[in-house]
Amino acid sequence: VGYLVQEAGIRFPGAIDLSGLQFSDIPNGYAAFEAISYAGKLQMFLAVGALEVLVMRDFVGGEFPGDLRNGYFDLGWDTFDEETKLRKRAVELNQGRAAMMGILGLMVHEQLGVSILPSTAESSYAF
Repeated sequence: VGYLVQEAGIRFPGAIDLSGLQFSDIPNGYAAFEAISYAGKLQMFLAVGALEVLVMRDFVGGEFPGDLRNGYFDLGWDTFDEETKLRKRAVELNQGRAAMMGILGLMVHEQLGVSILPSTAESSYAF
């Protein structure tokens, strides 16, 4: 959704760094990495690394591979029966796979130079 929102031209107001680079000046997709400074890229890398090391860890031993519950946020997983747990895990895996295919499609379209937002005015589907 974030990719589509940015592609539609909706950006945060203000500057992304102290040099005055505006959010609106940063292009979408792969080109954004060229516009962001080395310090900004390092900051993103360190933030993701901190999340991986400190938050998204298997603190409790895990009921299954990928069980990242850390005891701070509980939505009642332990109250479900085994069949419901298996179904919910399968749904989550399938949604993750669909999201990966979706972002891959967006990335391929961007590299091909094809717009991901179709123009209804120039389309045979125009009303």
